[in-house]
Amino acid sequence: MDLLKNIFKGDKVIWIIFLCFCLISIVEVFSAASTLTYKSGDHWGPITQHSVILMVGAVVVVILHNIPYKWFQVFPVFLYPISLVLLAFVTLMGIITGDRVNGAARWMTFMGLQFQPSELAKMAVIIAVSFILSKKQDEYGANPKAFKYIMILTGLVFLLIAPENLSTAMLLFGVVCMMMFIGRVSSKKLFGMLGLMALVGIVAVGILMAIPGKTLHNTPGLHRFETWQNRVSGFFENEEVPAAKFDIDKDAQIAHARIAIATSNVVGKGPGNSIQRDFLSQAFSDFIFAIVIEEMGLIGGIFVVFLYLCLLMRAGRIAQKCERTFPAFLVMGIALLLVSQAILNMMVAVGLFPVTGQPLPLVSKGGTSTLINCAYIGMILSVSRYTAHLEEQKAHDAQIQLQIATDATANSEAQTAAEPTAQILNSDAKFEDESDKR
Repeated sequence: MDLLKNIFKGDKVIWIIFLCFCLISIVEVFSAASTLTYKSGDHWGPITQHSVILMVGAVVVVILHNIPYKWFQVFPVFLYPISLVLLAFVTLMGIITGDRVNGAARWMTFMGLQFQPSELAKMAVIIAVSFILSKKQDEYGANPKAFKYIMILTGLVFLLIAPENLSTAMLLFGVVCMMMFIGRVSSKKLFGMLGLMALVGIVAVGILMAIPGKTLHNTPGLHRFETWQNRVSGFFENEEVPAAKFDIDKDAQIAHARIAIATSNVVGKGPGNSIQRDFLSQAFSDFIFAIVIEEMGLIGGIFVVFLYLCLLMRAGRIAQKCERTFPAFLVMGIALLLVSQAILNMMVAVGLFPVTGQPLPLVSKGGTSTLINCAYIGMILSVSRYTAHLEEQKAHDAQIQLQIATDATANSEAQTAAEPTAQILNSDAKFEDESDKR
Protein backbone atom coordinates (compact mmCIF):
# COMPACT_ATOMS: atom_id res chain seq x y z
CA MET A 1 0.00 0.00 0.00
CA ASP A 2 2.84 2.35 0.87
CA LEU A 3 4.51 1.46 -2.44
CA LEU A 4 1.40 2.50 -4.38
CA LYS A 5 1.22 5.76 -2.45
CA ASN A 6 4.83 6.48 -3.32
CA ILE A 7 4.24 5.78 -7.01
CA PHE A 8 0.82 7.38 -7.50
CA LYS A 9 1.40 10.73 -5.85
CA GLY A 10 -0.54 13.86 -6.62
CA ASP A 11 -4.27 14.40 -7.09
CA LYS A 12 -6.12 11.07 -6.80
CA VAL A 13 -9.04 12.25 -8.96
CA ILE A 14 -6.70 13.04 -11.87
CA TRP A 15 -5.18 9.56 -11.51
CA ILE A 16 -8.64 7.96 -11.60
CA ILE A 17 -9.61 9.98 -14.69
CA PHE A 18 -6.37 9.00 -16.44
CA LEU A 19 -6.81 5.30 -15.66
CA CYS A 20 -10.44 5.39 -16.85
CA PHE A 21 -9.31 6.91 -20.15
CA CYS A 22 -6.65 4.20 -20.52
CA LEU A 23 -9.19 1.44 -19.90
CA ILE A 24 -11.71 2.91 -22.38
CA SER A 25 -8.92 3.42 -24.93
CA ILE A 26 -7.73 -0.20 -24.76
CA VAL A 27 -11.26 -1.60 -25.10
CA GLU A 28 -12.38 0.70 -27.92
CA VAL A 29 -9.15 0.68 -29.93
CA PHE A 30 -9.13 -3.13 -29.78
CA SER A 31 -12.62 -3.07 -31.24
CA ALA A 32 -12.19 -0.18 -33.68
CA ALA A 33 -8.88 -1.30 -35.22
CA SER A 34 -10.51 -3.98 -37.37
CA THR A 35 -9.34 -2.29 -40.59
CA LEU A 36 -5.74 -2.33 -39.33
CA THR A 37 -6.13 -5.98 -38.36
CA TYR A 38 -7.40 -6.80 -41.85
CA LYS A 39 -4.52 -4.96 -43.55
CA SER A 40 -1.80 -6.43 -41.34
CA GLY A 41 -3.28 -9.90 -40.95
CA ASP A 42 -2.31 -9.78 -37.28
CA HIS A 43 -5.27 -9.86 -34.89
CA TRP A 44 -3.28 -8.77 -31.83
CA GLY A 45 -0.78 -6.47 -33.56
CA PRO A 46 -2.65 -3.11 -33.42
CA ILE A 47 -3.86 -3.45 -29.83
CA THR A 48 -0.47 -4.75 -28.65
CA GLN A 49 1.24 -1.72 -30.15
CA HIS A 50 -1.31 0.63 -28.60
CA SER A 51 -1.05 -1.05 -25.19
CA VAL A 52 2.74 -0.72 -25.25
CA ILE A 53 2.43 2.99 -26.07
CA LEU A 54 -0.03 3.44 -23.20
CA MET A 55 2.34 1.67 -20.81
CA VAL A 56 5.19 3.89 -21.93
CA GLY A 57 2.83 6.84 -21.47
CA ALA A 58 2.07 5.71 -17.92
CA VAL A 59 5.81 5.65 -17.22
CA VAL A 60 6.05 9.19 -18.63
CA VAL A 61 3.26 10.25 -16.23
CA VAL A 62 5.06 8.72 -13.24
CA ILE A 63 8.37 10.34 -14.19
CA LEU A 64 7.00 13.82 -14.89
CA HIS A 65 4.73 13.98 -11.86
CA ASN A 66 7.81 13.46 -9.68
CA ILE A 67 9.60 16.43 -11.28
CA PRO A 68 9.07 19.80 -9.52
CA TYR A 69 6.91 22.03 -11.72
CA LYS A 70 9.62 24.74 -11.77
CA TRP A 71 11.68 22.60 -14.16
CA PHE A 72 8.91 22.74 -16.76
CA GLN A 73 9.78 26.40 -17.36
CA VAL A 74 12.99 25.19 -19.01
CA PHE A 75 11.23 22.93 -21.54
CA PRO A 76 10.39 25.65 -24.14
CA VAL A 77 14.06 26.70 -24.27
CA PHE A 78 14.87 23.59 -26.30
CA LEU A 79 11.39 22.34 -27.32
CA TYR A 80 10.34 25.52 -29.14
CA PRO A 81 13.32 25.90 -31.53
CA ILE A 82 13.43 22.13 -32.14
CA SER A 83 9.72 22.05 -33.00
CA LEU A 84 10.11 25.02 -35.36
CA VAL A 85 12.95 23.29 -37.20
CA LEU A 86 11.04 19.99 -37.42
CA LEU A 87 7.83 21.68 -38.61
CA ALA A 88 9.74 23.55 -41.31
CA PHE A 89 11.53 20.33 -42.31
CA VAL A 90 8.32 18.32 -42.58
CA THR A 91 6.60 21.04 -44.62
CA LEU A 92 9.62 21.42 -46.92
CA MET A 93 9.92 17.67 -47.48
CA GLY A 94 6.22 17.52 -48.30
CA ILE A 95 6.71 20.17 -50.98
CA ILE A 96 9.92 18.71 -52.41
CA THR A 97 9.19 14.98 -52.33
CA GLY A 98 5.39 15.04 -52.14
CA ASP A 99 5.64 12.50 -49.30
CA ARG A 100 2.31 12.92 -47.52
CA VAL A 101 -0.07 10.74 -45.48
CA ASN A 102 -3.77 11.26 -46.24
CA GLY A 103 -2.84 14.31 -48.30
CA ALA A 104 -0.92 16.08 -45.53
CA ALA A 105 2.75 16.25 -44.50
CA ARG A 106 2.32 16.03 -40.72
CA TRP A 107 4.53 13.08 -39.80
CA MET A 108 8.23 12.38 -39.93
CA THR A 109 10.17 9.20 -39.25
CA PHE A 110 13.20 9.04 -36.99
CA MET A 111 14.99 5.73 -36.30
CA GLY A 112 11.91 3.83 -37.48
CA LEU A 113 9.55 5.81 -35.23
CA GLN A 114 6.88 8.06 -36.72
CA PHE A 115 5.84 11.19 -34.86
CA GLN A 116 4.18 14.58 -35.35
CA PRO A 117 6.30 17.70 -34.69
CA SER A 118 3.08 19.70 -34.19
CA GLU A 119 2.51 17.88 -30.87
CA LEU A 120 5.88 19.06 -29.57
CA ALA A 121 5.12 22.56 -30.82
CA LYS A 122 1.79 22.65 -28.96
CA MET A 123 3.49 21.67 -25.70
CA ALA A 124 6.23 24.26 -26.19
CA VAL A 125 3.71 27.04 -26.88
CA ILE A 126 1.47 26.20 -23.90
CA ILE A 127 4.41 26.18 -21.46
CA ALA A 128 5.97 29.32 -23.00
CA VAL A 129 2.68 31.24 -22.83
CA SER A 130 2.23 30.18 -19.19
CA PHE A 131 5.73 31.42 -18.39
CA ILE A 132 5.26 34.77 -20.16
CA LEU A 133 1.91 35.41 -18.48
CA SER A 134 3.38 34.58 -15.07
CA LYS A 135 6.39 36.88 -15.50
CA LYS A 136 4.42 39.80 -16.91
CA GLN A 137 1.79 40.10 -14.19
CA ASP A 138 1.28 43.24 -12.11
CA GLU A 139 -1.54 44.59 -9.96
CA TYR A 140 -3.40 45.92 -13.01
CA GLY A 141 -3.16 42.76 -15.12
CA ALA A 142 -0.71 41.46 -17.71
CA ASN A 143 1.97 43.78 -19.02
CA PRO A 144 1.27 45.00 -22.60
CA LYS A 145 4.49 43.32 -23.72
CA ALA A 146 3.03 39.92 -22.81
CA PHE A 147 0.52 40.17 -25.68
CA LYS A 148 3.26 40.99 -28.17
CA TYR A 149 5.58 38.18 -27.07
CA ILE A 150 2.75 35.62 -27.04
CA MET A 151 1.55 36.63 -30.49
CA ILE A 152 5.07 36.29 -31.95
CA LEU A 153 5.62 32.84 -30.42
CA THR A 154 2.17 31.55 -31.36
CA GLY A 155 2.17 33.19 -34.80
CA LEU A 156 5.35 31.44 -35.94
CA VAL A 157 4.01 28.03 -34.95
CA PHE A 158 0.58 28.80 -36.44
CA LEU A 159 2.09 29.69 -39.83
CA LEU A 160 4.12 26.47 -39.91
CA ILE A 161 1.28 24.17 -38.81
CA ALA A 162 -1.65 25.72 -40.71
CA PRO A 163 -0.76 24.69 -44.31
CA GLU A 164 -0.73 20.99 -43.37
CA ASN A 165 -3.01 20.92 -40.33
CA LEU A 166 -5.29 23.96 -40.16
CA SER A 167 -7.54 22.55 -37.43
CA THR A 168 -4.59 21.99 -35.07
CA ALA A 169 -3.29 25.50 -35.70
CA MET A 170 -6.72 27.03 -35.02
CA LEU A 171 -7.21 24.89 -31.92
CA LEU A 172 -3.87 25.98 -30.49
CA PHE A 173 -4.58 29.62 -31.28
CA GLY A 174 -7.98 29.42 -29.57
CA VAL A 175 -6.46 27.87 -26.42
CA VAL A 176 -3.79 30.58 -26.31
CA CYS A 177 -6.52 33.24 -26.53
CA MET A 178 -8.37 31.64 -23.60
CA MET A 179 -5.13 31.56 -21.61
CA MET A 180 -4.56 35.26 -22.30
CA PHE A 181 -8.10 36.01 -21.13
CA ILE A 182 -7.46 34.09 -17.90
CA GLY A 183 -4.05 35.80 -17.63
CA ARG A 184 -5.70 39.26 -17.61
CA VAL A 185 -4.33 40.42 -20.95
CA SER A 186 -5.92 43.72 -22.03
CA SER A 187 -9.48 43.00 -23.20
CA LYS A 188 -9.20 45.81 -25.74
CA LYS A 189 -6.23 44.17 -27.44
CA LEU A 190 -7.58 40.65 -27.13
CA PHE A 191 -11.08 41.30 -28.47
CA GLY A 192 -9.73 43.68 -31.08
CA MET A 193 -7.45 40.95 -32.37
CA LEU A 194 -10.28 38.39 -32.28
CA GLY A 195 -12.55 40.75 -34.21
CA LEU A 196 -9.88 41.22 -36.86
CA MET A 197 -9.31 37.48 -37.05
CA ALA A 198 -13.06 36.88 -37.41
CA LEU A 199 -13.21 39.38 -40.27
CA VAL A 200 -10.23 37.77 -41.97
CA GLY A 201 -11.82 34.34 -41.43
CA ILE A 202 -15.11 35.39 -43.06
CA VAL A 203 -13.26 36.83 -46.05
CA ALA A 204 -11.08 33.70 -46.27
CA VAL A 205 -14.13 31.40 -46.25
CA GLY A 206 -15.74 33.53 -48.96
CA ILE A 207 -12.62 33.27 -51.11
CA LEU A 208 -12.37 29.57 -50.28
CA MET A 209 -15.85 28.93 -51.64
CA ALA A 210 -15.38 31.14 -54.72
CA ILE A 211 -12.06 29.88 -56.11
CA PRO A 212 -12.05 26.48 -57.85
CA GLY A 213 -10.09 24.17 -55.56
CA LYS A 214 -8.19 22.33 -58.31
CA THR A 215 -6.58 25.56 -59.52
CA LEU A 216 -4.52 25.78 -56.32
CA HIS A 217 -3.84 22.07 -55.88
CA ASN A 218 -0.19 22.39 -56.92
CA THR A 219 0.43 25.66 -55.10
CA PRO A 220 2.86 25.23 -52.14
CA GLY A 221 1.05 25.81 -48.86
CA LEU A 222 -2.37 25.66 -50.52
CA HIS A 223 -2.43 22.05 -51.73
CA ARG A 224 -5.10 21.24 -49.12
CA PHE A 225 -7.28 24.10 -50.34
CA GLU A 226 -9.65 21.75 -52.13
CA THR A 227 -9.98 19.54 -49.04
CA TRP A 228 -10.90 22.54 -46.88
CA GLN A 229 -13.37 23.65 -49.51
CA ASN A 230 -15.10 20.27 -49.70
CA ARG A 231 -15.36 19.97 -45.92
CA VAL A 232 -16.82 23.45 -45.44
CA SER A 233 -19.27 23.13 -48.33
CA GLY A 234 -20.30 19.62 -47.24
CA PHE A 235 -20.96 20.82 -43.69
CA PHE A 236 -23.12 23.78 -44.69
CA GLU A 237 -25.15 21.95 -47.34
CA ASN A 238 -28.70 21.69 -46.03
CA GLU A 239 -30.22 19.98 -49.05
CA GLU A 240 -32.19 16.89 -48.05
CA VAL A 241 -31.36 13.84 -50.12
CA PRO A 242 -33.74 10.87 -50.27
CA ALA A 243 -32.31 7.73 -48.71
CA ALA A 244 -32.49 5.85 -52.03
CA LYS A 245 -30.36 8.51 -53.77
CA PHE A 246 -27.90 9.14 -50.94
CA ASP A 247 -24.30 8.51 -52.03
CA ILE A 248 -22.76 6.88 -48.97
CA ASP A 249 -19.35 6.61 -50.66
CA LYS A 250 -19.03 10.36 -51.22
CA ASP A 251 -18.69 11.22 -47.52
CA ALA A 252 -18.17 7.74 -46.13
CA GLN A 253 -16.59 8.86 -42.87
CA ILE A 254 -19.43 11.19 -41.92
CA ALA A 255 -22.13 8.84 -43.16
CA HIS A 256 -20.90 5.76 -41.26
CA ALA A 257 -20.21 7.80 -38.11
CA ARG A 258 -23.82 8.99 -38.11
CA ILE A 259 -25.07 5.47 -38.78
CA ALA A 260 -23.03 4.22 -35.81
CA ILE A 261 -24.62 6.82 -33.53
CA ALA A 262 -28.11 6.41 -34.94
CA THR A 263 -28.12 2.62 -34.53
CA SER A 264 -26.99 2.70 -30.90
CA ASN A 265 -29.32 2.97 -27.93
CA VAL A 266 -29.07 3.82 -24.25
CA VAL A 267 -26.69 0.97 -23.41
CA GLY A 268 -25.22 0.33 -26.88
CA LYS A 269 -24.38 -2.90 -28.66
CA GLY A 270 -21.69 -3.89 -26.20
CA PRO A 271 -17.87 -3.71 -26.44
CA GLY A 272 -16.57 -5.42 -29.57
CA ASN A 273 -19.94 -5.49 -31.34
CA SER A 274 -19.59 -2.41 -33.54
CA ILE A 275 -20.60 -2.81 -37.17
CA GLN A 276 -19.52 0.55 -38.61
CA ARG A 277 -15.91 0.07 -37.47
CA ASP A 278 -15.41 -2.04 -40.62
CA PHE A 279 -16.44 0.89 -42.83
CA LEU A 280 -14.76 3.80 -41.02
CA SER A 281 -11.12 4.03 -42.08
CA GLN A 282 -10.30 6.21 -39.05
CA ALA A 283 -12.60 4.46 -36.55
CA PHE A 284 -9.69 4.02 -34.13
CA SER A 285 -8.64 7.67 -34.32
CA ASP A 286 -10.70 10.60 -35.63
CA PHE A 287 -14.11 8.90 -35.28
CA ILE A 288 -13.56 6.73 -32.22
CA PHE A 289 -16.25 8.64 -30.30
CA ALA A 290 -18.83 7.35 -32.78
CA ILE A 291 -17.67 3.80 -32.03
CA VAL A 292 -17.83 4.52 -28.28
CA ILE A 293 -21.48 5.55 -28.61
CA GLU A 294 -22.31 2.62 -30.89
CA GLU A 295 -20.86 0.08 -28.45
CA MET A 296 -21.44 1.77 -25.08
CA GLY A 297 -24.58 3.69 -25.97
CA LEU A 298 -25.70 7.06 -24.71
CA ILE A 299 -24.51 6.17 -21.21
CA GLY A 300 -20.97 5.51 -22.45
CA GLY A 301 -20.87 8.72 -24.49
CA ILE A 302 -22.08 10.79 -21.52
CA PHE A 303 -19.53 9.10 -19.27
CA VAL A 304 -16.66 10.05 -21.62
CA VAL A 305 -17.89 13.66 -21.73
CA PHE A 306 -18.19 13.62 -17.93
CA LEU A 307 -14.55 12.51 -17.60
CA TYR A 308 -13.32 15.45 -19.69
CA LEU A 309 -15.47 17.90 -17.72
CA CYS A 310 -14.12 16.45 -14.46
CA LEU A 311 -10.58 16.88 -15.79
CA LEU A 312 -11.27 20.55 -16.55
CA MET A 313 -12.96 21.25 -13.22
CA ARG A 314 -10.29 19.42 -11.24
CA ALA A 315 -7.57 21.34 -13.06
CA GLY A 316 -9.37 24.59 -12.18
CA ARG A 317 -9.48 23.56 -8.54
CA ILE A 318 -5.75 22.76 -8.57
CA ALA A 319 -5.02 26.13 -10.22
CA GLN A 320 -7.00 27.94 -7.50
CA LYS A 321 -4.82 26.38 -4.81
CA CYS A 322 -1.58 27.58 -6.44
CA GLU A 323 0.16 30.49 -4.74
CA ARG A 324 2.29 31.14 -7.82
CA THR A 325 1.00 32.11 -11.25
CA PHE A 326 3.09 29.87 -13.52
CA PRO A 327 1.73 26.51 -12.27
CA ALA A 328 -1.82 27.90 -12.30
CA PHE A 329 -1.54 29.07 -15.93
CA LEU A 330 0.20 25.83 -16.92
CA VAL A 331 -2.52 23.58 -15.47
CA MET A 332 -5.32 25.62 -17.02
CA GLY A 333 -3.60 25.80 -20.41
CA ILE A 334 -3.10 22.02 -20.52
CA ALA A 335 -6.66 21.29 -19.39
CA LEU A 336 -8.12 23.74 -21.92
CA LEU A 337 -6.06 22.19 -24.72
CA LEU A 338 -7.11 18.60 -23.90
CA VAL A 339 -10.78 19.40 -23.32
CA SER A 340 -11.07 21.72 -26.36
CA GLN A 341 -9.58 19.04 -28.60
CA ALA A 342 -11.94 16.45 -27.12
CA ILE A 343 -14.96 18.70 -27.70
CA LEU A 344 -13.86 19.32 -31.30
CA ASN A 345 -13.46 15.58 -31.94
CA MET A 346 -16.86 14.76 -30.44
CA MET A 347 -18.58 17.57 -32.38
CA VAL A 348 -17.14 16.17 -35.62
CA ALA A 349 -18.34 12.66 -34.75
CA VAL A 350 -21.93 13.80 -34.11
CA GLY A 351 -22.02 16.13 -37.13
CA LEU A 352 -21.83 19.51 -35.37
CA PHE A 353 -18.52 20.58 -36.94
CA PRO A 354 -16.71 19.97 -40.24
CA VAL A 355 -14.29 17.04 -40.35
CA THR A 356 -10.96 18.12 -38.83
CA GLY A 357 -8.82 15.04 -38.21
CA GLN A 358 -8.37 15.70 -34.48
CA PRO A 359 -7.99 12.54 -32.35
CA LEU A 360 -9.80 12.12 -29.04
CA PRO A 361 -7.15 12.81 -26.36
CA LEU A 362 -6.10 9.80 -24.26
CA VAL A 363 -8.64 7.56 -26.06
CA SER A 364 -7.75 7.48 -29.77
CA LYS A 365 -4.97 5.27 -31.07
CA GLY A 366 -1.80 7.24 -31.59
CA GLY A 367 1.91 7.47 -30.95
CA THR A 368 3.16 11.01 -30.47
CA SER A 369 -0.21 12.38 -29.42
CA THR A 370 -0.72 9.66 -26.77
CA LEU A 371 2.73 10.18 -25.23
CA ILE A 372 2.42 13.99 -25.25
CA ASN A 373 -1.05 13.78 -23.67
CA CYS A 374 0.36 11.51 -20.97
CA ALA A 375 3.09 14.09 -20.40
CA TYR A 376 0.36 16.72 -19.92
CA ILE A 377 -1.27 14.56 -17.25
CA GLY A 378 2.11 14.16 -15.54
CA MET A 379 2.53 17.95 -15.46
CA ILE A 380 -0.92 18.45 -13.93
CA LEU A 381 -0.12 15.84 -11.28
CA SER A 382 3.22 17.54 -10.56
CA VAL A 383 1.43 20.83 -9.87
CA SER A 384 -1.14 18.98 -7.74
CA ARG A 385 1.75 17.62 -5.62
CA TYR A 386 2.90 21.21 -5.12
CA THR A 387 -0.58 22.33 -4.01
CA ALA A 388 -0.88 19.30 -1.71
CA HIS A 389 2.45 20.25 -0.12
CA LEU A 390 1.17 23.81 0.35
CA GLU A 391 -1.95 22.52 2.10
CA GLU A 392 0.13 20.24 4.34
CA GLN A 393 2.42 23.15 5.18
CA LYS A 394 -0.54 25.39 5.99
CA ALA A 395 -2.09 22.68 8.15
CA HIS A 396 1.22 22.16 9.93
CA ASP A 397 1.64 25.90 10.53
CA ALA A 398 -1.93 26.15 11.78
CA GLN A 399 -1.31 23.23 14.16
CA ILE A 400 1.82 24.92 15.49
CA GLN A 401 -0.04 28.19 15.98
CA LEU A 402 -2.83 26.33 17.74
CA GLN A 403 -0.30 24.56 19.98
CA ILE A 404 1.38 27.86 20.83
CA ALA A 405 -1.98 29.44 21.64
CA THR A 406 -2.96 26.41 23.75
CA ASP A 407 0.33 26.50 25.66
CA ALA A 408 -0.01 30.23 26.24
CA THR A 409 -3.56 29.76 27.54
CA ALA A 410 -2.45 26.91 29.82
CA ASN A 411 0.41 28.99 31.19
CA SER A 412 -1.91 31.92 31.79
CA GLU A 413 -4.42 29.70 33.60
CA ALA A 414 -1.64 28.14 35.70
CA GLN A 415 -0.35 31.56 36.61
CA THR A 416 -3.83 32.72 37.54
CA ALA A 417 -4.37 29.63 39.69
CA ALA A 418 -1.01 30.12 41.41
CA GLU A 419 -1.67 33.74 42.43
CA PRO A 420 -4.12 32.96 45.34
CA THR A 421 -1.74 30.34 46.72
CA ALA A 422 1.12 32.83 46.62
CA GLN A 423 -1.01 35.43 48.37
CA ILE A 424 -1.87 32.92 51.16
CA LEU A 425 1.78 31.98 51.61
CA ASN A 426 2.77 35.62 51.75
CA SER A 427 0.06 36.26 54.38
CA ASP A 428 1.25 33.31 56.49
CA ALA A 429 4.82 34.49 56.29
CA LYS A 430 3.79 38.00 57.29
CA PHE A 431 1.75 36.63 60.24
CA GLU A 432 4.70 34.56 61.43
CA ASP A 433 6.98 37.57 61.26
CA GLU A 434 4.61 39.64 63.33
CA SER A 435 4.26 36.80 65.90
CA ASP A 436 8.03 36.60 66.28
CA LYS A 437 8.19 40.32 66.86
CA ARG A 438 5.62 40.08 69.61
